[in-house]
Amino acid sequence: MASRKEGSGAAGGGFGGAKGKGKAAAAGDSAVKQVQIDGLVVLKIIKHYQEEGQGNEVVQGVLLGLVVDDRLEITNCFPFPQHTEDDADFDEVQYQMEMMRSLRHVNIDHLHVGWYQSTYYGSFVTRALLDSQFSYQHAIEESVVLIYDPIKTAQGSLSLKAYRLTPKLMEVCKEKDFSPEALKKANIAYENMFEEVPIVIKNSYLINVMLWELEKKSAVADRHELLSLASSNHLGKSLQLLMDRVDEMSQDIVKYNTYLRNVSKQQQQKHQYQQRRQQENIQRQSRGEPPLPEEDINKLFKPPQPPPRMESLLIAGQINTYCQNIKEFNAQNLGKLFMAQALQDYNN
Repeated sequence: MASRKEGSGAAGGGFGGAKGKGKAAAAGDSAVKQVQIDGLVVLKIIKHYQEEGQGNEVVQGVLLGLVVDDRLEITNCFPFPQHTEDDADFDEVQYQMEMMRSLRHVNIDHLHVGWYQSTYYGSFVTRALLDSQFSYQHAIEESVVLIYDPIKTAQGSLSLKAYRLTPKLMEVCKEKDFSPEALKKANIAYENMFEEVPIVIKNSYLINVMLWELEKKSAVADRHELLSLASSNHLGKSLQLLMDRVDEMSQDIVKYNTYLRNVSKQQQQKHQYQQRRQQENIQRQSRGEPPLPEEDINKLFKPPQPPPRMESLLIAGQINTYCQNIKEFNAQNLGKLFMAQALQDYNN
């Protein structure tokens, strides 16, 4: 299962799947067209981060629910507890099993349907998330990962997105071959690594009535800060993280160019070696001597190992996420600036 320790996610085979209600999905049909989340689950995720998340600290938890046709219904969740490296006796899998067993005893949906994780300025496209989601999706076909962005949520709009690995990436992860040739053969690019699933938040009719009554009783909030033209530090931090990822991408490009130069240099050495062998055999033949025995040239010249390309794809995907966040943030700010300019021109 997804672990608080980076890269240690592994789905336990003993957890029940999500096909406890409705029509069971056919073999090989893992299409989840929509994710329906109860409002209680959203509040629990937000509360979990507010209690345990600090700065860029990542909080994670388990999603529970069921699958109805092509809709994944998430009806409950519980967090992973905080523990340190010194807690060697703590067993996360056993903890999750006990939690789901307790929920089953009180007649609450206890089927495992995925996991959730918070993010820091959209920094979630990592190898740890890829490995954890592959473990979940390999064990539970319909599972998703919910990404909660507390910083964007604090600005006034709930940021909660559901992702799954694409079938192409699942096949590559099963083969565990991330070489450039394998990724090129599978036609894997950063655009088609993850697929986003639409989310619908659903509440009961009684909760909707209560929210409507609370909205009527609550005083009108002061919304003047929404018209402020000053840019927050969100843009600056996003640009800084974007520059860091671009630097990492530049370093990967340098490594790949070095690999190409080494391959070209080795090809030249092979060609020169073959020419020398051919000339020496001609001289031996002219002296009436037998030719030199054939040798495996691949043993003499071991091909250089290509750098893994999966890290580069993840960095490219993270850069794309940062660019989308910056685009959304700038669109709001530019809209306010154009509105202010129009008002100023009208007054003048």
